[in-house]
Amino acid sequence: MQTTRRFSTVALGLTLALLTGNSAVWAAESAPVKGGTLIYLEQQAHTNLYPPAGGFYPNGGILNQITDKLTYQNPKTLQIEPWIAQSWTTNADKTQYTFVLRPGVTFSDGTPLDANAVAKNFDTYGLGNKAHHLPVSEVINNYDHSEVIDAQTVKFYFKKPSPGFLQGTATIGSGLVSLSTLERDFDALGDARHIIGSGPFVVSAETLGREVDLTARKDYNWGPKELQQQGRANLDAIKVIVTGEDSVRIGALLAGQADFIRQVQAYDEKQADEKKFPIYAPSTRGVNDGISFRPDNPLVADIRVRQALLHGTDSKQIVNTLFSANYPQATSVIAASAAGYVNLSDKLQYDPALSKKLLDEAGWQPGADGIRQKEGKPLALTIYESLPQPQNKEVLQLVAQQWGQLGVKLTILAGDAGSKVADSLDPLKTPVNVVEVGRADPDVIKSEFYPSNRDALLQLGGLSSKVKSFKDDKLNGLLVDISAEVDAQKRLALAGDAQRYLLDQAYEIPIFEEPQVFAGAPYLHDVNFEAVGRPSFYSAWLEKH
Repeated sequence: MQTTRRFSTVALGLTLALLTGNSAVWAAESAPVKGGTLIYLEQQAHTNLYPPAGGFYPNGGILNQITDKLTYQNPKTLQIEPWIAQSWTTNADKTQYTFVLRPGVTFSDGTPLDANAVAKNFDTYGLGNKAHHLPVSEVINNYDHSEVIDAQTVKFYFKKPSPGFLQGTATIGSGLVSLSTLERDFDALGDARHIIGSGPFVVSAETLGREVDLTARKDYNWGPKELQQQGRANLDAIKVIVTGEDSVRIGALLAGQADFIRQVQAYDEKQADEKKFPIYAPSTRGVNDGISFRPDNPLVADIRVRQALLHGTDSKQIVNTLFSANYPQATSVIAASAAGYVNLSDKLQYDPALSKKLLDEAGWQPGADGIRQKEGKPLALTIYESLPQPQNKEVLQLVAQQWGQLGVKLTILAGDAGSKVADSLDPLKTPVNVVEVGRADPDVIKSEFYPSNRDALLQLGGLSSKVKSFKDDKLNGLLVDISAEVDAQKRLALAGDAQRYLLDQAYEIPIFEEPQVFAGAPYLHDVNFEAVGRPSFYSAWLEKH
């Protein structure tokens, strides 16, 4: 059977017309169908496909199809299983890891994925490459060097214990790429055609900012051994089409013009459910969607001000107003499904009376316009909307209303403003910031808050040269300890200590646990998701419809 569908783009976005070439030899519904082209509508264009930049979901959604990882994290059990590495060993203090690789694996350019290639990948991810402007991966801590033992055996050495490394080899940030890819400059890796991986799909065409075409690799035969799917992918191809308008994505799916879409807004879930279009909402298992403070800014340097804003934020109202059951109210810094989670809801109670008392004690008094003032300065804060986060503008608008009742002004700036990057590194211009990051390992807390990682609090010696004095050595010590503690239970306990400390200092206001919400056509089967919600189409297939 053949069906034809075609997408055309016009000004002001994508207008979806019915058909693109999509042919398949259809089989019984009980058996996977071979062939066909999957139409996947993505909310945003990818930015850069250097694997450590894969944390941005549009990047990861492509990387997950075209790169393999050294290991596979089972999304159901979170156990680490073989993939490109068929076995591994480590010493007692987790400063040395040795991996034995599957033979016969090649990148799509025909070069071998051998010990030398794996060593070069992790030397780059663990140390960075200044000549090519390739940054260090946030999932690798304390890295020292690699050693190629033989063609199929590679050993890694660490300066201090690195218990999170094994899980780090299974993340999107550790996708394996060819030596020629690692020789390119960072900016060149915004072009998907420059990413040579060993995955089940390869990039066959790209229109920058609009579309990426993926084609199944016919000789692919090294997926994770525990998966039922083996050999080449079922699909022939995938078209990833950037479709920014929420209503266009959901409309195209329900009209049969697309097969799978990302970022289904909560208010659109009902119409998909009513038409029996499955909703997928895998957890990101990491730092919850919320707001962090930059204490180097005098307006939020006083812990009483931060505590007042924490207790003046009604996350329950935000979740109930804007979201569905797929977005649980946050009860800690990290999600309930995250490793090391501790329920700290008692520290997150909404108490506007306490908030006003704390602001009074801090010397902030209501002014004639209702905005609190101190020494002639208003308590007026600025934050940039985060475009990747679901309904973030609406979330911040509700926060602004809640803080406004306390006498605090919150101004929300557009997420696509040209000044955002520079302003976000200046605590005087952005005393508050949106946070969220997914990773199924306790190191996710370090990824968000440590100065040399995402540096959410903007500390001295971190990412910003604008910081004058703020630094929290106690917090940083906790984060380093999490990354280096070999005993699994002690490591989880340290993660709990870090969560408590972040809330006791009111450095962060968790609002909700962020899933990645997708919807698919009822005739699309066996889409899978890695441990933090990025889709994998390796097993996917399209039923006759």
